[in-house]
Amino acid sequence: MDRQRSARPPGLRRAGPAARTQARRARSAEEQIRGAARPGRGDEAVKAFRQAVDLLERGRHAPAIAQALEAKALAPRSALVREMLGIALYRAERFREALRELQAYRRMTGRADQNHLIADCHRALGAPEKAVEPAIEGIASTAPDEVRAEAAVVAAAALADLGRYSEGLGILRNFRPRSRSAREYELRVWYVTGDILERAGRQREAADEFRRVVRHDSGAFDAAERLASLGG
Repeated sequence: MDRQRSARPPGLRRAGPAARTQARRARSAEEQIRGAARPGRGDEAVKAFRQAVDLLERGRHAPAIAQALEAKALAPRSALVREMLGIALYRAERFREALRELQAYRRMTGRADQNHLIADCHRALGAPEKAVEPAIEGIASTAPDEVRAEAAVVAAAALADLGRYSEGLGILRNFRPRSRSAREYELRVWYVTGDILERAGRQREAADEFRRVVRHDSGAFDAAERLASLGG
């Protein structure tokens, strides 16, 4: 079976941290958006932004993009609006457009908290060599552990795409969450470790990683199926 893209765990784009982070920020974003809006259009920009957040939370990507585009037209200097549009485009797998908006957000804010999405856009566009640097910057950022874990996953997967399995595994094994309890994002890290080990021909070690995932959550991703395929 071709595992070229399988190092992105199932559900990364559907249930990753970015949209939840954005939704939390939305509650305190109104003044920033109003300040960046065209004269007299602040309330309209805020309304469009709120609708985009709500639609994205409900998985309605196309109308979320439409509302985010409206917000951008009304408040093109708002970093939050550009971030929301980039996230919506990413979730809709419109990677080239998403990359443009997320890079604009990074330039406007200097923040690296969406670098995992920027990196994954590069990878999805067939340029894993461009994904490594922003993903590593994301790991080193002050973003929440969940976001840093996604950056580690994308960096490792991009390196694996380039045949640099040991480097990718090193990133995953050196990732240290700031919390002490095993959470879903850590299961993602373990899953991708198993995926890369399998791609590198290290089936026994791969089975150990998938078994580790299944032990914590038997329904996580397709880890049980991957373990069974390895004779585990």
